[in-house]
Amino acid sequence: MSVRVRIAPSPTGNLHIGTARTAVFNWLYARHKHGTFILRVEDTDRDRSKDEYTQNILEGLAWLGINFDEGPFFQTQRTDRYVATVEKLLSEKKAYFCYCSEAELEAMREAQKANKQAPRYDNRHRHLTDEQRQTFESEGRRPVIRFIIEEPRTVAWDDLVRGNVSWSSSDLGGDMVIARVDEQGKIGLPLYNFAVVVDDIDMQITQVIRGEDHIANTAKQILIYEALGATPPQFGHTPLILNQQGAKISKRDGATSVWEFRNMGYIPEAFNNYMALLGWSPSDGKELFSLQEAAQIFSFDRVNKAGARFDWDKLNWINSQYLHSLPTEDVCDRLIPFLKEAGYDLETCDRQWLLDLTKLIAPSLTRLTDAATISKFFFIEFEEYTEEAKNALQGDAIAGIMEALINALKETSELNAESAAEIIKTVTKSQGVKKGMVMKPLRAALTGDLHGPEIIPSFVLLHQKGLALTRLQRALKGS
Repeated sequence: MSVRVRIAPSPTGNLHIGTARTAVFNWLYARHKHGTFILRVEDTDRDRSKDEYTQNILEGLAWLGINFDEGPFFQTQRTDRYVATVEKLLSEKKAYFCYCSEAELEAMREAQKANKQAPRYDNRHRHLTDEQRQTFESEGRRPVIRFIIEEPRTVAWDDLVRGNVSWSSSDLGGDMVIARVDEQGKIGLPLYNFAVVVDDIDMQITQVIRGEDHIANTAKQILIYEALGATPPQFGHTPLILNQQGAKISKRDGATSVWEFRNMGYIPEAFNNYMALLGWSPSDGKELFSLQEAAQIFSFDRVNKAGARFDWDKLNWINSQYLHSLPTEDVCDRLIPFLKEAGYDLETCDRQWLLDLTKLIAPSLTRLTDAATISKFFFIEFEEYTEEAKNALQGDAIAGIMEALINALKETSELNAESAAEIIKTVTKSQGVKKGMVMKPLRAALTGDLHGPEIIPSFVLLHQKGLALTRLQRALKGS
């Protein structure tokens, strides 16, 4: 049977990096096996599911380049199928109506806590008589439907990542709720553990690849597969993404949604590359590769069991390597939205000027957002000089150097790299100083700082925007 895998996000929040990493692993496995990758949106939580989150998930996957072969399918469009399956389990006495009130369940949990027992449902309504059910219904109680978990027994499977995994049914919390009943007394939308099994059966999923936080769910789901007479798929539980302290990564660690990383200036090729390395490594030890390259060699025997620690320095390095390898045209197109977001006016900048700016600053980029800081002096007049720049503009020779630069610039019809270098040479000779005595105050005058992109191309770009001469004149007045 051909491989069929899926990613099944819930639209109760933006696309999370954990879901993105799971999507990457599923995609790699599907492509490696020439199989099918399916997108299913698990939107049965009507109170928390929102269209804006669904859109964010779809756009996030598109940004990552994680294309799916089938879907998206939506659970809310499959209600009839779930209801029919619940009714089947009820008719076969594999599920039942439970009328316990929330107060009764809370009292049960408190008693277990007092006795130092793990919280669980004690299956008290598993064998209600018709008369008992009618009594509860006459009291206005709205039931839930619970699936019978037989005890004691061991649920075991051969995990693609972890090998043999076993779970005692006694540790699954008692008979589990698989669906609720609405105000009209009809079976409503199912709960996660039930719906996911029905979906995976119908979609003929062959491997379920997901985070290790689902291991207990897997044990429950295998029991539902058995009750429905279906063969469970293979399961593979990937390591969780952890912060540097070893805890599950959270908002406090900087970012958790894919869109946040996009807005921080990471590019999808680098982000995918890093996601693949969070829990998997190629046998050749390579750290830079495309998803297509990774798909050729992906296997679960290279997926780690231990949690994958998120390393910002590693992500930044990978992102910088990709940015430095891209063609200038490509980098320029990616920078433009971030320059606009910074409020810079690009309407007066022609394409060639932007390409020249990109070529100048690209080697210094770690993230796309760096461009706004590095190139700020090309778009916005700096308010004051740094202390280093102030010092560079002081001294007996500075006024003469500034005047010579201004006069030479006025006499130059067109400034380019060659003519700018010639101006430096001319001023150095006329003022009787070394080249550094001209370059340092030139940089200070033009940029307000002594650190930044190469000064000759910066000089040219600033002149093309009509800023070089005015800044030299400003420096002269203050010298």
